[in-house]
Amino acid sequence: MNKKNCSLAVLLYILAFPFCTFAKETANIIVAQDGSGQYTSIQAAINSVPLDNNKNIIILIRHGVYHEKIYITRSFITLVGENRDSTQIVFAELRKNWVKDHNGSDYGSATINIDSLVSDITLANLTVHNNYGSLYGDHDHQFAIRGGGTRIIILDCNIIADGGDTISLWNRVNGMYYHSNCYFEGWVDFVCPRGWCYITDSKFYGHNLSASLWHDGSADKDQKFVIRYSEFDGVQDFSLGRHHRDAQIYLLDCIFSRVMADRPIYHPVSPSSLPWQWGSRHYYYNCHRVGGDYDWFRNNLETAEGHPNANDVTAAWTFAGKWNPEETMPPVLSTVSQPMPRDGAYDLTTDGIQLKWLPSRNATSHNIYFGKSENPDYKSNQTNNKFDTGKLEVNTRYYWRVDEVTETDTIKGALWHFTTKKY
Repeated sequence: MNKKNCSLAVLLYILAFPFCTFAKETANIIVAQDGSGQYTSIQAAINSVPLDNNKNIIILIRHGVYHEKIYITRSFITLVGENRDSTQIVFAELRKNWVKDHNGSDYGSATINIDSLVSDITLANLTVHNNYGSLYGDHDHQFAIRGGGTRIIILDCNIIADGGDTISLWNRVNGMYYHSNCYFEGWVDFVCPRGWCYITDSKFYGHNLSASLWHDGSADKDQKFVIRYSEFDGVQDFSLGRHHRDAQIYLLDCIFSRVMADRPIYHPVSPSSLPWQWGSRHYYYNCHRVGGDYDWFRNNLETAEGHPNANDVTAAWTFAGKWNPEETMPPVLSTVSQPMPRDGAYDLTTDGIQLKWLPSRNATSHNIYFGKSENPDYKSNQTNNKFDTGKLEVNTRYYWRVDEVTETDTIKGALWHFTTKKY
């Protein structure tokens, strides 16, 4: 353990994981390859957390490429990078090679491996890359993230594999996963959750013609895979999705590139395929393709069970009230994030809106700016992360910003906007 940056008293207390500040960043544990943190290895930092941990532990990972295979075997762990692009966890592993040498088990075959019994895991502001394919030319299944567990959050991350099954969170009974502002890249079925999954404001890039998306919702008729406000791209004639067993897939407010194939989400012909006992359940709303829409993704949301409308389809709705990550996720990023309503939201009520956001982990208070110009008016300084707008005008674009006040600085936030109803 490096002792340069904390007092002896703090070092003694750190066994209970209090917060310790390093270079204006606050976290429970610091990992830095140059020795300026408490650990130089991510795995060593994770292993320092008690097995029965039940409170969120933030492990801040400084800039660098960490050539480590990671095993997360404790609950309530957050891995947050110093920078999304320059904090990288990179490890090459081909699934079939690992399985051959480990009695048929694929646990351990990913860059990040999440134990089936853990919960409340957050990955934020970093890149995870299984680069086996680029090193050896084989683009067969190779996980960037593989695991079970539940209540897993991924924020502001690049999740990349040079083969299929990039992100495979496979707790098929009660797995619940929330991802926001991420970039996913891979080959066949490269985003393939089992259970319940909600993804928003993300980008997808597929390198194969078989499918980008896959879902297993066969354990419970209510299980859903929901994607909102996201963009899909890939090689010429990439296909959107498929599933070998029952699934329920929703795509709302998504943009498809012009190179996407004219091929609906389909049932593959395979020895592993099972009949869809609940039928074809693929629902779309306000999705568009550059160069012209295909008929198969026309609006049909109202045909889903319960006849939801677009405003109903939230994270809380996706998880059937069992989990509301947008209300309960811990502050882990160094800047304010997760605006609600989301940036670019439209058709909102004029009766007044409660603005909400996820504070930075370093914030002591927030400066709120709100108004009808791109230079919104200062409204207040406050410690809570909610602000009521009051009554609004019809068909008007409003702008807002939250600046985070820390012990040492004020960090200017991003400018967000929303538009009210036309009448």
